[in-house]
Amino acid sequence: MLSSENLFAQQTEYIKIQNGEVILNTTIYPKENAETVILLHGGPGVPDPMTEVALELNNKFQVITFEQRGTGQSWNPNSEYAMTDYISDIDSIASHFNLESFHLFGHSWGGLYAQIYAEERPENIESLFLCSPSSGTNSTWKKTEKEVMKYNKMNASWGEWMKMGWNSLLGMLGSDRAYQKVFFLVMKNYHKNYSDISINKEQLRTITADPVNITRKNIVSYKRLEPMTQPNFPILVTYGDGDIYGESKNEVYERYPKAEFHVIEDCGHIGWIHNPEKFGEILGTFYSIDTRDIVSSTSIKKP
Repeated sequence: MLSSENLFAQQTEYIKIQNGEVILNTTIYPKENAETVILLHGGPGVPDPMTEVALELNNKFQVITFEQRGTGQSWNPNSEYAMTDYISDIDSIASHFNLESFHLFGHSWGGLYAQIYAEERPENIESLFLCSPSSGTNSTWKKTEKEVMKYNKMNASWGEWMKMGWNSLLGMLGSDRAYQKVFFLVMKNYHKNYSDISINKEQLRTITADPVNITRKNIVSYKRLEPMTQPNFPILVTYGDGDIYGESKNEVYERYPKAEFHVIEDCGHIGWIHNPEKFGEILGTFYSIDTRDIVSSTSIKKP
Protein backbone atom coordinates (compact mmCIF):
# COMPACT_ATOMS: atom_id res chain seq x y z
CA MET A 1 0.00 0.00 0.00
CA LEU A 2 1.26 3.48 -0.82
CA SER A 3 2.17 5.45 2.25
CA SER A 4 3.63 8.84 3.15
CA GLU A 5 4.67 7.73 6.65
CA ASN A 6 8.35 8.26 5.89
CA LEU A 7 7.80 11.71 4.37
CA PHE A 8 9.82 13.59 6.94
CA ALA A 9 12.57 10.97 6.99
CA GLN A 10 13.49 11.69 3.39
CA GLN A 11 16.53 13.78 2.59
CA THR A 12 14.61 15.55 -0.15
CA GLU A 13 16.51 18.09 -2.21
CA TYR A 14 15.06 20.96 -4.23
CA ILE A 15 17.12 22.37 -7.06
CA LYS A 16 16.75 24.49 -10.19
CA ILE A 17 17.99 22.96 -13.43
CA GLN A 18 18.60 25.19 -16.42
CA ASN A 19 17.84 24.22 -20.01
CA GLY A 20 18.64 27.26 -22.14
CA GLU A 21 16.45 30.00 -20.69
CA VAL A 22 14.08 27.52 -19.08
CA ILE A 23 14.46 26.86 -15.35
CA LEU A 24 13.02 23.54 -14.17
CA ASN A 25 11.92 23.36 -10.55
CA THR A 26 13.18 19.91 -9.61
CA THR A 27 12.82 17.68 -6.56
CA ILE A 28 15.14 14.76 -5.93
CA TYR A 29 14.66 11.94 -3.44
CA PRO A 30 18.24 10.63 -3.27
CA LYS A 31 19.27 7.03 -2.75
CA GLU A 32 22.92 6.16 -2.94
CA ASN A 33 24.03 3.60 -5.56
CA ALA A 34 20.47 3.18 -6.81
CA GLU A 35 18.89 3.40 -10.25
CA THR A 36 16.78 6.46 -11.00
CA VAL A 37 13.08 6.89 -11.79
CA ILE A 38 11.95 10.18 -13.36
CA LEU A 39 8.28 11.05 -12.77
CA LEU A 40 6.24 13.05 -15.29
CA HIS A 41 3.07 14.65 -13.95
CA GLY A 42 -0.17 15.22 -15.83
CA GLY A 43 -1.67 18.38 -17.24
CA PRO A 44 -0.27 19.96 -19.30
CA GLY A 45 0.31 23.03 -17.17
CA VAL A 46 -1.01 21.50 -13.93
CA PRO A 47 1.58 20.81 -11.21
CA ASP A 48 1.46 17.57 -9.23
CA PRO A 49 4.37 16.38 -7.07
CA MET A 50 3.01 12.78 -6.99
CA THR A 51 4.48 12.52 -3.51
CA GLU A 52 2.95 9.15 -2.63
CA VAL A 53 4.42 7.55 -5.75
CA ALA A 54 7.82 9.17 -5.21
CA LEU A 55 8.03 7.97 -1.61
CA GLU A 56 7.06 4.40 -2.48
CA LEU A 57 9.63 4.24 -5.28
CA ASN A 58 12.26 5.83 -3.04
CA ASN A 59 12.32 2.60 -1.01
CA LYS A 60 14.48 1.23 -3.82
CA PHE A 61 15.27 4.03 -6.28
CA GLN A 62 16.54 7.53 -6.52
CA VAL A 63 13.48 9.49 -7.63
CA ILE A 64 13.37 12.76 -9.56
CA THR A 65 10.28 14.86 -10.13
CA PHE A 66 10.04 18.26 -11.76
CA GLU A 67 7.43 20.85 -12.57
CA GLN A 68 7.28 20.90 -16.35
CA ARG A 69 8.27 24.03 -18.26
CA GLY A 70 5.98 26.96 -17.51
CA THR A 71 4.24 24.99 -14.77
CA GLY A 72 4.29 25.89 -11.09
CA GLN A 73 7.70 27.37 -10.28
CA SER A 74 9.37 26.29 -13.53
CA TRP A 75 10.24 29.34 -15.63
CA ASN A 76 9.68 29.43 -19.39
CA PRO A 77 10.14 33.09 -20.41
CA ASN A 78 9.81 32.52 -24.16
CA SER A 79 6.72 30.28 -23.91
CA GLU A 80 8.34 27.50 -25.96
CA TYR A 81 6.29 24.31 -25.67
CA ALA A 82 7.20 22.19 -28.69
CA MET A 83 7.53 18.46 -28.08
CA THR A 84 11.23 18.79 -28.89
CA ASP A 85 11.47 21.31 -26.04
CA TYR A 86 9.83 18.86 -23.64
CA ILE A 87 12.23 16.13 -24.78
CA SER A 88 15.19 18.43 -24.17
CA ASP A 89 14.02 19.07 -20.59
CA ILE A 90 14.32 15.38 -19.69
CA ASP A 91 17.70 15.29 -21.46
CA SER A 92 18.85 18.28 -19.38
CA ILE A 93 17.78 16.62 -16.14
CA ALA A 94 19.50 13.36 -17.11
CA SER A 95 22.64 15.29 -18.01
CA HIS A 96 22.61 17.24 -14.73
CA PHE A 97 22.55 13.99 -12.72
CA ASN A 98 24.92 12.14 -15.10
CA LEU A 99 22.28 9.56 -15.97
CA GLU A 100 23.03 7.40 -18.98
CA SER A 101 19.69 5.63 -18.55
CA PHE A 102 16.71 5.73 -16.21
CA HIS A 103 13.20 4.46 -15.56
CA LEU A 104 10.37 6.70 -16.74
CA PHE A 105 6.95 6.97 -15.04
CA GLY A 106 4.26 9.17 -16.58
CA HIS A 107 0.69 9.95 -15.51
CA SER A 108 -2.08 11.22 -17.83
CA TRP A 109 -0.50 13.83 -20.13
CA GLY A 110 2.78 12.84 -18.47
CA GLY A 111 2.10 9.31 -19.74
CA LEU A 112 1.91 10.67 -23.28
CA TYR A 113 5.01 12.80 -22.63
CA ALA A 114 6.77 9.59 -21.56
CA GLN A 115 5.67 7.82 -24.75
CA ILE A 116 6.94 10.69 -26.89
CA TYR A 117 10.29 10.65 -25.11
CA ALA A 118 10.61 6.86 -25.29
CA GLU A 119 9.99 6.91 -29.04
CA GLU A 120 12.75 9.48 -29.56
CA ARG A 121 15.23 8.24 -26.93
CA PRO A 122 14.63 4.50 -26.47
CA GLU A 123 18.29 3.94 -25.66
CA ASN A 124 17.84 6.01 -22.46
CA ILE A 125 14.95 3.98 -21.06
CA GLU A 126 15.26 1.16 -18.51
CA SER A 127 11.50 0.74 -18.11
CA LEU A 128 8.29 2.60 -18.92
CA PHE A 129 5.33 2.84 -16.51
CA LEU A 130 2.29 4.54 -18.09
CA CYS A 131 -0.33 5.40 -15.48
CA SER A 132 -3.70 6.29 -17.09
CA PRO A 133 -1.78 7.73 -20.05
CA SER A 134 -3.29 10.06 -22.62
CA SER A 135 -3.83 7.94 -25.69
CA GLY A 136 -1.79 9.72 -28.34
CA THR A 137 -0.82 12.80 -30.30
CA ASN A 138 -2.34 14.43 -33.37
CA SER A 139 -5.95 13.42 -34.06
CA THR A 140 -5.87 10.97 -31.14
CA TRP A 141 -5.38 13.86 -28.71
CA LYS A 142 -8.56 15.45 -30.06
CA LYS A 143 -10.36 12.16 -29.50
CA THR A 144 -9.21 11.99 -25.87
CA GLU A 145 -10.30 15.60 -25.31
CA LYS A 146 -13.82 14.65 -26.35
CA GLU A 147 -13.76 11.66 -24.00
CA VAL A 148 -12.56 13.79 -21.08
CA MET A 149 -15.23 16.38 -21.87
CA LYS A 150 -17.90 13.67 -21.82
CA TYR A 151 -16.58 12.35 -18.50
CA ASN A 152 -16.68 15.81 -16.93
CA LYS A 153 -20.18 16.49 -18.21
CA MET A 154 -21.41 13.22 -16.67
CA ASN A 155 -19.87 14.01 -13.29
CA ALA A 156 -20.67 17.72 -12.99
CA SER A 157 -23.89 19.44 -12.03
CA TRP A 158 -25.56 21.61 -14.66
CA GLY A 159 -24.19 24.73 -12.99
CA GLU A 160 -20.68 23.33 -12.74
CA TRP A 161 -20.76 22.27 -16.39
CA MET A 162 -21.77 25.80 -17.45
CA LYS A 163 -18.96 27.26 -15.35
CA MET A 164 -16.46 24.85 -16.88
CA GLY A 165 -17.52 25.81 -20.38
CA TRP A 166 -17.36 29.54 -19.74
CA ASN A 167 -14.03 29.41 -17.93
CA SER A 168 -12.54 27.09 -20.54
CA LEU A 169 -13.35 29.71 -23.16
CA LEU A 170 -11.76 32.45 -21.06
CA GLY A 171 -8.74 30.21 -20.48
CA MET A 172 -8.29 29.65 -24.20
CA LEU A 173 -8.32 33.44 -24.51
CA GLY A 174 -5.45 33.64 -22.02
CA SER A 175 -7.03 33.92 -18.56
CA ASP A 176 -4.92 32.19 -15.89
CA ARG A 177 -7.64 32.56 -13.25
CA ALA A 178 -10.23 30.94 -15.53
CA TYR A 179 -8.09 27.84 -16.01
CA GLN A 180 -7.50 27.64 -12.26
CA LYS A 181 -11.28 27.49 -11.81
CA VAL A 182 -11.63 24.91 -14.58
CA PHE A 183 -9.05 22.56 -13.11
CA PHE A 184 -10.55 22.84 -9.64
CA LEU A 185 -13.83 21.54 -11.07
CA VAL A 186 -11.98 18.91 -13.12
CA MET A 187 -10.26 17.58 -10.01
CA LYS A 188 -13.57 17.64 -8.15
CA ASN A 189 -15.08 15.47 -10.91
CA TYR A 190 -12.13 13.08 -10.92
CA HIS A 191 -12.50 12.47 -7.17
CA LYS A 192 -16.31 12.50 -7.06
CA ASN A 193 -16.93 8.76 -6.89
CA TYR A 194 -14.19 7.98 -4.38
CA SER A 195 -13.41 8.70 -0.76
CA ASP A 196 -13.31 12.21 0.61
CA ILE A 197 -10.21 13.67 -1.06
CA SER A 198 -9.04 17.23 -0.56
CA ILE A 199 -7.94 19.36 -3.51
CA ASN A 200 -4.78 21.44 -3.17
CA LYS A 201 -6.10 24.89 -4.09
CA GLU A 202 -2.72 26.55 -3.53
CA GLN A 203 -1.17 24.23 -6.09
CA LEU A 204 -3.90 25.04 -8.62
CA ARG A 205 -3.30 28.78 -8.16
CA THR A 206 0.02 28.40 -9.97
CA ILE A 207 -1.69 27.32 -13.21
CA THR A 208 -1.22 29.70 -16.14
CA ALA A 209 -2.78 29.68 -19.58
CA ASP A 210 0.27 29.49 -21.86
CA PRO A 211 1.48 25.96 -21.05
CA VAL A 212 -2.07 24.65 -21.37
CA ASN A 213 -2.91 26.37 -24.65
CA ILE A 214 0.42 26.21 -26.47
CA THR A 215 1.26 22.65 -25.43
CA ARG A 216 -2.14 21.48 -26.58
CA LYS A 217 -1.60 23.07 -30.01
CA ASN A 218 1.79 21.39 -30.34
CA ILE A 219 0.48 17.98 -29.28
CA VAL A 220 -2.18 18.19 -32.00
CA SER A 221 0.38 19.18 -34.65
CA TYR A 222 2.93 16.53 -33.57
CA LYS A 223 3.39 13.37 -35.62
CA ARG A 224 1.40 10.28 -34.72
CA LEU A 225 3.27 7.85 -32.49
CA GLU A 226 4.54 4.65 -34.08
CA PRO A 227 3.90 1.13 -32.74
CA MET A 228 6.65 -0.20 -30.49
CA THR A 229 6.46 -3.90 -31.29
CA GLN A 230 9.87 -4.98 -29.96
CA PRO A 231 10.83 -2.66 -27.08
CA ASN A 232 14.16 -3.19 -25.37
CA PHE A 233 12.64 -2.41 -21.99
CA PRO A 234 9.57 -3.52 -20.01
CA ILE A 235 6.37 -1.48 -20.37
CA LEU A 236 3.42 -1.48 -18.00
CA VAL A 237 0.14 0.40 -18.52
CA THR A 238 -2.55 0.93 -15.88
CA TYR A 239 -6.06 2.39 -16.04
CA GLY A 240 -8.79 2.66 -13.46
CA ASP A 241 -12.06 0.92 -14.23
CA GLY A 242 -13.65 4.37 -13.87
CA ASP A 243 -10.98 6.23 -15.83
CA ILE A 244 -11.57 9.32 -17.96
CA TYR A 245 -10.61 7.79 -21.32
CA GLY A 246 -12.80 5.71 -23.61
CA GLU A 247 -12.16 3.88 -26.85
CA SER A 248 -8.99 5.86 -27.55
CA LYS A 249 -7.27 3.54 -25.03
CA ASN A 250 -7.30 0.88 -27.73
CA GLU A 251 -4.57 2.80 -29.54
CA VAL A 252 -2.29 2.35 -26.52
CA TYR A 253 -2.95 -1.40 -26.52
CA GLU A 254 -2.14 -1.54 -30.23
CA ARG A 255 0.95 0.64 -29.86
CA TYR A 256 2.51 -1.62 -27.21
CA PRO A 257 1.52 -5.22 -27.99
CA LYS A 258 4.29 -6.57 -25.71
CA ALA A 259 3.29 -4.41 -22.72
CA GLU A 260 1.63 -5.60 -19.53
CA PHE A 261 -1.80 -4.02 -18.98
CA HIS A 262 -3.84 -3.70 -15.78
CA VAL A 263 -7.26 -2.26 -15.07
CA ILE A 264 -7.62 -1.42 -11.40
CA GLU A 265 -11.00 -2.02 -9.81
CA ASP A 266 -12.75 0.73 -7.82
CA CYS A 267 -10.39 3.29 -9.29
CA GLY A 268 -10.55 6.43 -11.38
CA HIS A 269 -7.87 8.47 -13.12
CA ILE A 270 -5.47 8.84 -10.19
CA GLY A 271 -4.68 5.31 -9.11
CA TRP A 272 -2.40 6.02 -6.17
CA ILE A 273 -5.15 8.13 -4.56
CA HIS A 274 -8.32 6.32 -5.63
CA ASN A 275 -7.16 2.79 -4.86
CA PRO A 276 -3.73 3.02 -3.22
CA GLU A 277 -3.64 -0.62 -2.09
CA LYS A 278 -4.16 -2.16 -5.54
CA PHE A 279 -2.08 0.49 -7.26
CA GLY A 280 0.71 -0.02 -4.74
CA GLU A 281 0.72 -3.76 -5.40
CA ILE A 282 1.12 -3.22 -9.14
CA LEU A 283 3.76 -0.53 -8.68
CA GLY A 284 5.73 -2.61 -6.21
CA THR A 285 5.62 -5.75 -8.34
CA PHE A 286 6.69 -4.00 -11.54
CA TYR A 287 9.64 -2.31 -9.84
CA SER A 288 10.40 -5.34 -7.58
CA ILE A 289 9.96 -3.25 -4.47
CA ASP A 290 8.21 -6.16 -2.75
CA THR A 291 7.12 -9.69 -3.63
CA ARG A 292 3.35 -9.36 -3.26
CA ASP A 293 1.37 -10.83 -6.14
CA ILE A 294 -0.84 -8.62 -8.29
CA VAL A 295 -4.51 -9.31 -7.63
CA SER A 296 -5.62 -11.35 -10.63
CA SER A 297 -8.87 -9.46 -11.08
CA THR A 298 -6.97 -6.30 -11.97
CA SER A 299 -5.02 -7.90 -14.81
CA ILE A 300 -5.98 -7.94 -18.47
CA LYS A 301 -4.23 -8.45 -21.76
CA LYS A 302 -6.77 -7.02 -24.18
CA PRO A 303 -9.17 -4.07 -24.00
